[in-house]
Amino acid sequence: MVSVISNVETGHDDMIHDAQMDYFGTRLATCSSDRSVKIFEVKGSSHTLIANLKEHEGPVWQVAWAHPMYGNLLASCSYDRKVIIWQEDGHKWKKIHEHSTHDSSGETLQGEILNSVCWAPHEHGLVLACASADGSVSILTSTAHTWEAKKISNAHSIGCNSVSWAPAVASGSADGSGRAGGGGGASPVPRLVTGGCDTYVKIWRLDGASGEWVEESKMEGHSDWVRDVAWAPSIGLPRSIIASCSQDRRVIIWVNDGVTGVWQPRELNTFDDVIWHVSWSVTGNILAVSGGDNKVSLWKENLDGQWVCLSDSNKGHPPSEQRTL
Repeated sequence: MVSVISNVETGHDDMIHDAQMDYFGTRLATCSSDRSVKIFEVKGSSHTLIANLKEHEGPVWQVAWAHPMYGNLLASCSYDRKVIIWQEDGHKWKKIHEHSTHDSSGETLQGEILNSVCWAPHEHGLVLACASADGSVSILTSTAHTWEAKKISNAHSIGCNSVSWAPAVASGSADGSGRAGGGGGASPVPRLVTGGCDTYVKIWRLDGASGEWVEESKMEGHSDWVRDVAWAPSIGLPRSIIASCSQDRRVIIWVNDGVTGVWQPRELNTFDDVIWHVSWSVTGNILAVSGGDNKVSLWKENLDGQWVCLSDSNKGHPPSEQRTL
């Protein structure tokens, strides 16, 4: 059952677009159409505002925490065409980098919007992927106190709405022997999944020889804009799983068995409203789905390979009839 354990009064003056807990669950970052990013210290049911960051010049769509081995770093993206990377220095937060090289003719609103940011698994280094409404994906890599940018131009023909990294643990390596640089085998190749306004979900692979990102798979299944994609964490099974959600009110689970290399779609459910976000649990076996109807539902695959709705936050109790895939 989904239950509310705490409410946070953020003090934002407009709609909140994203809220993310850090790695340890002790910091909460929020962002809003009021152009601000706020950071709260979380202790039990108490929440204390510790930073109110106001460098953006437009609505802020998304925030993302880096792995703590790189310190306290937060990325934010906005309608103002900027990605800002923030760092905690002592007890103060400051801007350490700003990326704003996405093309825009100024004639349309789409080219001005940065839609999504996602940090790579720490095994790949301090690397940030940024999805833009101009259809491109920028990859920012921190090297020797500078940030190098590479671009996947025209990743999606109309616009790119979301981006998510593949886990750095190779499929089938439950003991972690397949981790990048782990010495127990070949390091996993960096991969990304993106979702776009062209209705496609795409897999991108970093080519070791050329150093360029190449399209590996193009998955068709949605009939409208893909709003979010999420690559499930690896739990040692040979397969890989991606969840995508769309303006078409559907969530699709894409499964690669690790043998054929083919991504097979399975429709999780058709919902009552647009689905905006999908998010996996740390163990990768529970999927949270949220949409325009203000509902959050949790889904889990059972032993028969069916996806079962465990709970719906709007109802406050488990559904009387479990929906299965």
